[in-house]
Amino acid sequence: MEKSDKIIVGISLGDANGIGIEIILKTFQDKRMFDFCTPVLFGSNKVVSFHKKALNLNNSVHGIQSLDKVVHGKLNLISIGKDEFKIDLGKATAEGGKFALKSLSSALEALKKNEIDVLLTAPINKDNIQSKEFHFPGHTEYLEENLDGKSLMILMTDELRIGLITGHIPVANISVSITPELITEKVNIMEQSLKQDFNISKPKIAVLGLNPHCGDKGVIGKEDDEIIRPTVQKIKETGKLVFGPYAADGFFGSKTYKQFDGVLAMYHDQGLAPFKALSFGNGVNFTAGLNKIRTSPDHGTGFDIAGKNKANTTSFEEALFSSLKIFRNRKEYIELESNRLQSK
Repeated sequence: MEKSDKIIVGISLGDANGIGIEIILKTFQDKRMFDFCTPVLFGSNKVVSFHKKALNLNNSVHGIQSLDKVVHGKLNLISIGKDEFKIDLGKATAEGGKFALKSLSSALEALKKNEIDVLLTAPINKDNIQSKEFHFPGHTEYLEENLDGKSLMILMTDELRIGLITGHIPVANISVSITPELITEKVNIMEQSLKQDFNISKPKIAVLGLNPHCGDKGVIGKEDDEIIRPTVQKIKETGKLVFGPYAADGFFGSKTYKQFDGVLAMYHDQGLAPFKALSFGNGVNFTAGLNKIRTSPDHGTGFDIAGKNKANTTSFEEALFSSLKIFRNRKEYIELESNRLQSK
């Protein structure tokens, strides 16, 4: 590998029948992208070539046999195997799921070995990817199983970061899953991430309530008064700037979220519905709390527009730049903390 200080971004291609490869190729048609990083695709030249032809794109893709052969200034592609399968754009097929998993697992192994610096994942279909190896509701849980640390899904833009207390679980299981221990764990992960990944020395965090109007003093549920509020108060007593619970409707409607560095929602749609209403197509999904960095665009496989050259690259580009910024911030934070410890 040529010597360079450029960050190596490993990219899993997602479902081969979706828009993942399209947004990747379109992003790196702009040669200025190579000034910021060195991308490595984990996939198949035949699959990528199929998409190039279908979309009439002219990217130059540099095939490599091993990651020590990465060339800076090129769109590198390392083969994940010679398995052949039929590409059926716009359809969720078993073959598409197998390809997505192989791309993801290959990139993850490279990440664990420090052969790539960060992981950027294109969208998967959560149904056809299920297998003995992947029995998870999404990327976040799979990565937590295979990396060190406890994960926190954060959806973010420049002015809004929303983390989830509970993630991909059925609505019926939400209230029983919310405990003081879980809330405390997620607050701690978000605070640490805001410090090391976003360079915010004293982050201010808002916690949303569970029930409408935070339960209206027990009239619409007791969880807010009996679990969430006392837990927030206990965390605050440790010196953390944590506030809440806030009723979610007024919190977003009044733009109160702009007063905080991070927001913790109690469940998936409570956080993601307002987030996507405010920023869909520009947001980034970041897996905080783990020992490695992973980002992704905030949208899915886009089967309905696959192969039609309609996919928007903005969210993917934001995910790419976010991963680079987080990598630099975390590296600087670790170095500063190390120097602080040595000076004691």
